[in-house]
Amino acid sequence: MARTGPNNAGLRVLVWLGVVLAVLTAVLAGGTLAGQASWAPKLALDLEGGTQMILAPKVEGGSDINEEQLNQAVAIIRQRVDGSGVAEAEISTQSGRNVVVSLPGTPTKETRDLIQASADMNFRPVLLNGDGAPVPTESLTPEDQLPKPTAEPANGSDINWITADIYRQFETMDCNNPAPESPEASDPTKPLVTCEPATATTPAIKYILGPVEVKGGNIVTSSFQLQQGAQGAVTNDWAVNIQFDAEGTAKFKSVTERLNQFYVAAGGETGNDPKAQFAIVLDDQVISAPRSLAVITDGRPQITGGFTEQTAKVLSDQLRFGALPISFEIQSDQQISATLGGEQLRMGLLAGIIGLLLVVVYSLFQYRALGLVTIASLVVAGVLTYLAIALLGWTENYRLSLAGVAGLIVAIGQTADSFIVYFERIRDELREGRGLVSAVENGWKRAKRTVLASKAVNLLAALVLYFVAVGNVRGFAFTLGLTAIADLIVVFMFTHPTLQVLARTKFFGEGHRLSGLDPKRLGVLPLYRGAGRLRTPEAKPSVVRAKNTGAVAEAERRMTIAERRLAEKQEQLTSSSKSAAKENK
Repeated sequence: MARTGPNNAGLRVLVWLGVVLAVLTAVLAGGTLAGQASWAPKLALDLEGGTQMILAPKVEGGSDINEEQLNQAVAIIRQRVDGSGVAEAEISTQSGRNVVVSLPGTPTKETRDLIQASADMNFRPVLLNGDGAPVPTESLTPEDQLPKPTAEPANGSDINWITADIYRQFETMDCNNPAPESPEASDPTKPLVTCEPATATTPAIKYILGPVEVKGGNIVTSSFQLQQGAQGAVTNDWAVNIQFDAEGTAKFKSVTERLNQFYVAAGGETGNDPKAQFAIVLDDQVISAPRSLAVITDGRPQITGGFTEQTAKVLSDQLRFGALPISFEIQSDQQISATLGGEQLRMGLLAGIIGLLLVVVYSLFQYRALGLVTIASLVVAGVLTYLAIALLGWTENYRLSLAGVAGLIVAIGQTADSFIVYFERIRDELREGRGLVSAVENGWKRAKRTVLASKAVNLLAALVLYFVAVGNVRGFAFTLGLTAIADLIVVFMFTHPTLQVLARTKFFGEGHRLSGLDPKRLGVLPLYRGAGRLRTPEAKPSVVRAKNTGAVAEAERRMTIAERRLAEKQEQLTSSSKSAAKENK
């Protein structure tokens, strides 16, 4: 059986990389031909311009909106805009009264309706819950076994609300990958199939909910505090308090009387009947679904269960402001030009080109023909990153901002660092007397650990910056992380396989003076020839010493502290041996 060497392995990996690039190109070409994608990346508001809408809030009853309510409204709009897939949007307040929404491109009617709609909070009884993942096709309930209502529902918790269509929708829903929000609110008189998104500590859950029984507008206020125990002592557990108005108090008492019966019938704390739960729903999405442990007669329920101070505050704010009957009227709607304009983009691209040229010049000066591998690797990384950005613009509506362009420019130097680390490892191996094939493999084993550690730090920094920052800074963090991943792919699937192939060629294998692996420049003694073969100088020792003075100096200059101390110790031992030999004579 033929043995597979590094050369064959390198060629095979290069072929796979070509297949990956070809597939990505074909997918983008197909989307472009279908009129859904474009070869050019989508640009953000600062580079392309877009639409600016000034929204005036409308409050039921004609009451004024305060600053706290306005800030919460901005947070709700931002959540809706992000959920609709629009990237790099800018949302702010104006004069303490209006909300300014700037979107790249031209927003669709659905996006406009979603922005204008009021926050819709209500309380619905839970009929059924389950894991957020969809049921596999082969495990779906057969058509003849799907639930069929036998009578008109008697109350909000009656399972006769669950029809065959509702149950099938519940089985197939995927709460781990939810669909974008619909601009149309659900019918409050009908059941709802929806999700409770996953958090850092809990998985996603899907629900079938009954009709609305208490509206969010019945909430007077909400707060959060440390929970008190049975003896009045303060515990370390956080709780959220709600206060209903008179109408809400009466309705909530009726609901908890019914839900508490399911709680008791299921065995209290040890039971797990979903019909003992009521779901708090904001914009048709469950934000909490506590169980009713008692009948609440005073309209002041308390929600407990695994809250931290932060999560309790978030739920309290959602209850207090998410139910505000605020909608927005578009006062003005106009197209705006790029806020930074083409001049800034041209200057940014010029800076990137200058940086790239400097990297190319340095690579060719320092590594000669080996620098061509660096240039080729940068080209492959650029193509891979470009395809990824174009595809993300098509599939995820990702838009490239000037901050994102800055991230791409910074990535040029970080990408070149990976190649320099690898090349220097190879040259170190050559200085130790190994042949080029062996040096490539041994240098790769040592270099890839350094490269992986470096890119792990880059990715970690990009992730922290992305989740902590807002606005355009997130665009910078995103492209920084994307290029780090592209760099890893290129180093593993292009740079190393290419060197495996080149190491077998005569030009590089015999250390041509223009290859970047010239043994004289590297300070290699004795000189190597090709794959591990050594060449002993045939000239007189004095001539050899004269010719290799520069190489020896280079080798000494590159010695580590430990190597230098070892050489000094060996020199002292040699001197001692010579002195002892003279005394014996």
